[in-house]
Amino acid sequence: MKNIPSVNLADFLSEDAKRKQKFIQEIGEAYEEIGFVALKGHFLSDELSQNLYKEVTAFFNLPKEIKESYEIDGIGGQRGYTSFGKESAKGKKEGDLKEFWHFGQEVIRNDKLKAEYPKNVLVNEIPNFNKTGMEAYKMLEKTAIYVLRALALYIGLDEKYFDKYVINGNSILRPIHYPPIKGEPKGAVRAAAHGDINLITLLMGASAAGLEVLNKKGEWIPVTALPEQLVINVGDMLERLTNNKLRSTIHRVVNPPRDEWDKPRYSIPFFTHPISEMKLNCLPECITETHPKVYDDITAGEFLNERLRELGLLK
Repeated sequence: MKNIPSVNLADFLSEDAKRKQKFIQEIGEAYEEIGFVALKGHFLSDELSQNLYKEVTAFFNLPKEIKESYEIDGIGGQRGYTSFGKESAKGKKEGDLKEFWHFGQEVIRNDKLKAEYPKNVLVNEIPNFNKTGMEAYKMLEKTAIYVLRALALYIGLDEKYFDKYVINGNSILRPIHYPPIKGEPKGAVRAAAHGDINLITLLMGASAAGLEVLNKKGEWIPVTALPEQLVINVGDMLERLTNNKLRSTIHRVVNPPRDEWDKPRYSIPFFTHPISEMKLNCLPECITETHPKVYDDITAGEFLNERLRELGLLK
């Protein structure tokens, strides 16, 4: 496969049973084959997307000492600012050439979860930063819920199987800034080859090229999507839950050609995480004689903490 498949969420949302089934098959087969799709018909408007990029750019243009005042110790970077080079891919010594921010869940009607999650960090210098970020968060979360409903049906589960886990889940919206490259990177790249931790990732259109996906033949494929599309991929939690039926594909963000080192890159992924109590035990629907159970039982919270330590974000 040389390109990631395109799908339209409007098919799933339609009242036409054939269109709905077409979407279920297309996205399910794409996630078995390459783990990525480009999706249109989602809930994030162009205007909201543009407003968020404007706010994010303003934040990352703040002086270094102001940004660092929003870096919170002891929470593994789960909220607020994470400074340049602090995160590295699993198994990599070199830090990625990026800085980022995390917006997290605003819990509704669940005091236990409200106490469990860190509070969002408010940026005083940019009045609309948090408001715009959380508006985008909710639209991406809504899109994720419907994508997971389609995948539940593809796997053979109840359509709303994932709802109870992702509504009020520990999802993260991560605006990322890859600054201009000012010197030889010495083995570091903007984001080293990795798989995502979570159930699914929804990626808003990036400001520059660079994202590549590793296909089954071991070839790196540039990911291109139209401006109105989200790129959505399977994460390690969903791969584990489905006993490798759905693929968490390795991807990376490569450095640009040397003559474009002076250009920054912005990217905003939404990482769909479940509540920490969700069991990631391989689903019986995905275990057969030819595909026996591959993974040990674990909860989403245990798996997340394990991976945050591997990434160097949690000590």
